[in-house]
Amino acid sequence: MSFGNQVQQKVYQQFEKNIIPVSYEDLEKKAKEQLSAKPYYYVAASAGGEVTAKENNLAFNKWKIVPRVLCDTSSRELTIELYGKKLNYPILLAPVGVQSIVHPDGELAAARAAASMEIPLIASTASTYSLEKISAEMGDSPRWYQLYWSNDREIAASMVNRAENAGYDAIVITVDTPMMSWREKDIEHAYLPFLEAKGIGNYLEDPVFLSRLEVSPQEDMQSAVMLWSKVFGNPALTWVDLEFIKQQTKLPILLKGILHPEDARLAVEHGADGIIVSNHGGRQVDGAIAAIDALPGVVDEVQGKIPVLMDSGIRRGSDIIKALCLGAKAVLVGRPYMYGLALAGEDGVKQVLRNLLADFDLTLALSGKKSVSELNRDLLKRLD
Repeated sequence: MSFGNQVQQKVYQQFEKNIIPVSYEDLEKKAKEQLSAKPYYYVAASAGGEVTAKENNLAFNKWKIVPRVLCDTSSRELTIELYGKKLNYPILLAPVGVQSIVHPDGELAAARAAASMEIPLIASTASTYSLEKISAEMGDSPRWYQLYWSNDREIAASMVNRAENAGYDAIVITVDTPMMSWREKDIEHAYLPFLEAKGIGNYLEDPVFLSRLEVSPQEDMQSAVMLWSKVFGNPALTWVDLEFIKQQTKLPILLKGILHPEDARLAVEHGADGIIVSNHGGRQVDGAIAAIDALPGVVDEVQGKIPVLMDSGIRRGSDIIKALCLGAKAVLVGRPYMYGLALAGEDGVKQVLRNLLADFDLTLALSGKKSVSELNRDLLKRLD
């Protein structure tokens, strides 16, 4: 019996209880009811008029699955291989910062949930808890580290070195956030959690960052926060700077936030080991192309030279199927697990992942496919 069938059986026979809403829409609604406005909108809202965020979801509807029937799908194979490691599912937890604003355990709870579900976590530079503390929660489970490239390159190098020493398997450089975008809800609430010393845990334990302070954060947290505000982001970066990070680590380096095929070509040319097609869930450029619409062009440009992953808009199993059919090696999931975290901590994250995996497994089977490797564009039809 495959994963989706097992989950159905356990739920229908009430061996497992639903502790959070099953549908994404109800999950988001419940999280909104439970959280105060500032943290809720920090997670839920996006740039500008949120057109891109809405299009990320709507764009999936343009792609329709054309199921095949009378195929033996009684058992399914969901595993993939990335960078020499076998992953049980083509799903990773996206890097999401400042998770403590929705639950006190924040990234530590997400890390435990990811490890228990055998799904890789990508830890954010903007975590409230340090990358070492997050890693310690995961045992031997796979995890990646996401880098916001500081304008102090020694800080950036230090964080990459720390990640490699802490057992992370890859470095994900977010390239679409040299600065924060205009986010209307955060401006309306005058809310940036970093200024409350939330989401800067990696900086507060970084030896290079600490060396830039006159006194310790424990003695003067405000000075540490102000230094963070000066070193976060780097709008002066260019493609040639990638070589600097490559020199700091032996780990594979993926670039997250690529949408243009020409940027995909440049990523390969400059030695990137992977690409994550993403518009940051609509949080950076309002009016930008939906990630799922950008995916085919990037995949065609790369031509299999390096893996292409995708995020921004993954809400259900059918979304995963479509992304994999269009050439993504795996997908990243963000807001859904944040809402699960808000409502029920570690167990909430686990149930979000359980539901998503079960939906994906069953949709795979009902589409007439028994393994991830069988998914390709022939299963889809685009309706404009």
